[in-house]
Amino acid sequence: MAGGWARDGAVQDQIDASVEDAVALARSRLNAGASVAESLTHCEECDNPIPEKRREAIPGIRLCIKCQAEAEKQQLSSGSINRRGSKDSQLR
Repeated sequence: MAGGWARDGAVQDQIDASVEDAVALARSRLNAGASVAESLTHCEECDNPIPEKRREAIPGIRLCIKCQAEAEKQQLSSGSINRRGSKDSQLR
């Protein structure tokens, strides 16, 4: 049961959307079955060397820390809908 101006099921829709976002982010970070041998020795974006410790810590890594941070920043800024700050959730 939703309250205020929200339709029935709106809260569950927000929960489902949050879970879907988290799963999509986790899947984008994982390389299923990747091993250290499959990690690149150099970043595929800037061609800088990727430290061995990073390759061991994150099997299948393809980006250096700087390029990975930039990719994550772009991914977060591309989300145009802020479901968690919706008007319905602020009215309570």
